[in-house]
Amino acid sequence: MSKRRIKKVAIIGSGIMGSGIACHFANIGVDVLLLDIVPRELTPAEKAKGLTLEDKAVRNRLVNDALTASLKSKPSPIYHSSFAKRITTGNLDDDIAKVKDVDWIMEVVVERLDIKKIVFEKLEKHRKPGTLITSNTSGIPIHFMSEGRSEDFQKHFCGTHFFNPARYLKLFEIIPGPKTDASVLEFLNGYGEQFLGKTSVVAKDTPAFIGNRIGIFGIQSLFHQVKALDLTVEEVDKLTGPVIGRPKSATFRTVDVVGLDTLVHVANGIHENCPNDEAHELFKLPDFINTMMENKWLGSKTGQGFYKKEGRDILALDLNTLEYKPTKKTKFATLELTKTIDKVIDRFTVLVSGKDKAGDFYRKNFAAMFSYVSHRIPEITDELYKIDDAMKAGFGWEHGPFQIWDAVGVAKGIDIMKAEGLEPAAWVNDMLASGSTSFYSVKNGTTHYYDIPKKSQEKIPGQDGFIILDNIRKSKEVFKNTGVVVEDLGDGILNCEFQSKMNTIGGDVLAGLNKAVEIAEKDFAGLVIGNQAANFSVGANIGMIFMMAVEQEYDELNAAIKYFQDTMMRMRYSSIPTVSAPHGMTLGGGCELSMHVDKVVAAAETYIGLVEFGVGVIPGGGGSKEMALRASDSFKKGDVELNTLQEYFLTIGMAKVATSAYEAFDMGILQPGKDIIVVNKDRQLATAKAHAKLMAETGYTQPVKRTDVKVLGKQALGMFLVGTDSMEASKFISEHDHKIANKLAYVMAGGDLSEPTLVSEQYLLDLEREAFLSLCTERKTLERIQHMLKTGKPLRN
Repeated sequence: MSKRRIKKVAIIGSGIMGSGIACHFANIGVDVLLLDIVPRELTPAEKAKGLTLEDKAVRNRLVNDALTASLKSKPSPIYHSSFAKRITTGNLDDDIAKVKDVDWIMEVVVERLDIKKIVFEKLEKHRKPGTLITSNTSGIPIHFMSEGRSEDFQKHFCGTHFFNPARYLKLFEIIPGPKTDASVLEFLNGYGEQFLGKTSVVAKDTPAFIGNRIGIFGIQSLFHQVKALDLTVEEVDKLTGPVIGRPKSATFRTVDVVGLDTLVHVANGIHENCPNDEAHELFKLPDFINTMMENKWLGSKTGQGFYKKEGRDILALDLNTLEYKPTKKTKFATLELTKTIDKVIDRFTVLVSGKDKAGDFYRKNFAAMFSYVSHRIPEITDELYKIDDAMKAGFGWEHGPFQIWDAVGVAKGIDIMKAEGLEPAAWVNDMLASGSTSFYSVKNGTTHYYDIPKKSQEKIPGQDGFIILDNIRKSKEVFKNTGVVVEDLGDGILNCEFQSKMNTIGGDVLAGLNKAVEIAEKDFAGLVIGNQAANFSVGANIGMIFMMAVEQEYDELNAAIKYFQDTMMRMRYSSIPTVSAPHGMTLGGGCELSMHVDKVVAAAETYIGLVEFGVGVIPGGGGSKEMALRASDSFKKGDVELNTLQEYFLTIGMAKVATSAYEAFDMGILQPGKDIIVVNKDRQLATAKAHAKLMAETGYTQPVKRTDVKVLGKQALGMFLVGTDSMEASKFISEHDHKIANKLAYVMAGGDLSEPTLVSEQYLLDLEREAFLSLCTERKTLERIQHMLKTGKPLRN
């Protein structure tokens, strides 16, 4: 275990990447020194103020402007606005000596070897021996950069390649130089995973390393295939997006966001520096790309690329005529066959068997990718799982190439390759001959991979801190229905995993939650509610609510809402500790669930909030009650209690959603001293289990039901009603918003009681349910729910 501690880092270079990395170190509590060059001339504004090149404001202008622009960008690079205070700015002339006080120096300057070498020469004069020093280069050979530097410098030097944006993309490539000490690589590998929340991948010092070498091949391969298959830009994006577990931006929209010039720079680098690559010619740019570069059609940064916005219309580039045309909706018979297949991994066998143009595309595309990745071993890495890790963490793929190949079938993949005139690397045939029929296997709940030199399945290192539900679901299942799977995590702790579409909470999920508590109370010590889907839960099943409301089945709807409320209260008042592990979208009912457990272990990237106003109702699963209760618990002697209550009211009324788990503390959804945050989502379930186990072992006692919630009655209700009247009169809210807000006001004030009163949670739940039901009888609420179901977007009517 390394005793090295990172308390302060210096980031050299404050461009988009440098500022983003600085923000992410600030996110995890590290002090940051962010340095850049001194401007060579004054701006007109500086001249008008009478400033000179000697003024500090001028000398730090480049770094300050860059950091300010980064902090204003969307999505935000910082978990919480206050964390920016951890970043100190300066310039390389006046402040370079300060690097002697840091634990890690990272260079993030322009991608030119000559400039990087000058920067390293300057840094070495002030760097303290033993200090880590790394480069964030995306492709310059590491061994060139450390030439001529001291022994200690080279021992502590390597590449540390973040992907942009640094907060959101998980890949952290570590590239050793010729003299990098093994302990440095081991430390950075662990630090990236545990502290930065990344997927750390140690790569070889080859052009573009792992992620960009494979990712740029995939895009270049598409560039050459698109015309041969007579596919449009929109069709390729349809085929390479969420249907195969890739981001919504798919291929061409992603290039527009990243910038065509960035992609071309990396592709040219691979073409120039990899003459022996069997796919060398694929890295040559097609004519249409050269034309786009000449025309400066680089994507979002220049206003047009493969797509262009004109007014409200989105136009797509016709790759044959290089003219922009209105985008068209695309449809393929093969894709229609996958609509009933929820799990992406199960779709690939259907996709490669398609009889239409889509099927041709997938066979050609996967054949090229399978062949290419097999030939990159051992050139860019010795272990196949590192290629999959890099593509998932750096490019947002749900499954890596070898995982997809396993899903298709290794032998079937070879057949598809041969039909396209391609061959796998020899080691793949050797693997099949040795009796291994897949690249991966699961043994005792851990993932193994085919180790090529050993010709056997070996355990992937670093899994001990993780719980992988896909690996234990079948062998550790305790209960299952159509909504949940309850698994035994070991050590007396159960996990309740949602299995519904988008993890919505309907009758089956609620029944599963109740069953999980029942089993845990009888035979186990604690319960975690967690899953490893893209989102924890997008909330209650509004489709079910809509059907009951349209059919005017109000008794059934009342019973359904009460069942939801009762389940939330069961979470709070069970005899075993309950822990939720929210991540991604945690909205509406998913948020309410997390507000009723004993402890929340939230992923840093948790987007949580009570958003029910968007569908014309108030939180009805205990959320409105809980906000009133938390306001009551926040009242301090001498405070203006109405102001405190108003803050909680506005959190619901404005349908606020935290953009990180840290913001959820400000909103009163997460609670200091009780709830915690983990930066690496892969560690989340293991951490949640550990906390459930700790609570059970240290003497957990079933809580006593609350009857001491202070509500303010008419005093608060009057204030709220005046406020909502004013908002409607000023056209800030619609008539229906006004009605919903007044219903919420009635609940959070505790009704029209004549004076402040202590009430029970059940009293507030009954008010909440009554208000929710009454709103479900409103035509405009039904219009909002219907619009959300059809479009996925809120309607403000």
